[in-house]
Amino acid sequence: MIRSGFAESRHRGALVVTGPGGEKVLQAGEVSAAMYPRSANKPLQAAGMLRCGLDLDGPLLALAAASHSGEQFHIAGVREILTAAGLGVEALRCPPALPLDDQAMRGLLRSGGEPDRLHMNCSGKHAAMLATCAAAGWPAGTYLDPQHPLQIEIRRTVEHLSGETVPTVGVDGCGAPLFALSLTGLARAFRALVMAEPGSPERRVASSIRAQPAWASGTTRAERALMEAVPGLLLKSGAEGVQAFALPDGRAGAIKIEDGAARALPAIIVPLLRSLGVAAADGVDVAALGRIASVPVQGGGRTVGHVRPVWSGWAGAPAAGGAR
Repeated sequence: MIRSGFAESRHRGALVVTGPGGEKVLQAGEVSAAMYPRSANKPLQAAGMLRCGLDLDGPLLALAAASHSGEQFHIAGVREILTAAGLGVEALRCPPALPLDDQAMRGLLRSGGEPDRLHMNCSGKHAAMLATCAAAGWPAGTYLDPQHPLQIEIRRTVEHLSGETVPTVGVDGCGAPLFALSLTGLARAFRALVMAEPGSPERRVASSIRAQPAWASGTTRAERALMEAVPGLLLKSGAEGVQAFALPDGRAGAIKIEDGAARALPAIIVPLLRSLGVAAADGVDVAALGRIASVPVQGGGRTVGHVRPVWSGWAGAPAAGGAR
């Protein structure tokens, strides 16, 4: 991060890109060690739920794979998933939270609201997990137990799509089981989502997110802007500086920032996608990509710097040198 011409902070990380056939074509840093994908796992989890009988499509399926911003349409969607399954808000086991979206948060507080489970960014996933239990006839009260049939099946799906055995299981911020993967395995799984047969659970998830990116993130989020700027792009971020993507031709990638700084991701993903030639593709909004890549640093109410990538160990990078 550059402030007033001075390199104030450095966010080091790793990334991997695989080619259309799944072969590793670009690598910087350690990409084979286990890490927690956090919410970048959600599309894989949603595919697992569909395999177990979850009956969702379109915006509500995108919401099942979302880290949503807590906007009104997100909350209405979570309620719709729960109601269709014959369940109430009290069945959710995610922790209470305020909306991620600033405007939605201010609106909730002005109306006398407070943190609740519906507005937690993972409530769509939790509602979908409960709906899956209802469809499969599984107990709902223990749906977050790693040994619950739902979580066992989700883990199998994660391992199948990634081509890896999950080496450790943690607890995500929302309380759900968190399955560790390598960056390479995460990229491989995203490739599997976009390359799956039309109508398959994996392809349905990818198609729903790509068609309704605001439902998988929010109206003001960079993830939405990126997927709208690059037709066919599947993208999902996770906490602690994780991001994974796949292009329609099967090229895929994953990024992890070591210190968890999410602000580094827009400055990295845009030049990475440009290096793969997406800016030259038909329908790509090049101006939007430029706006997303610009991560301003504020001082005294004005822009005094920016976050910029400095690449190391990657011969195909736009510049030489970790991400600052």
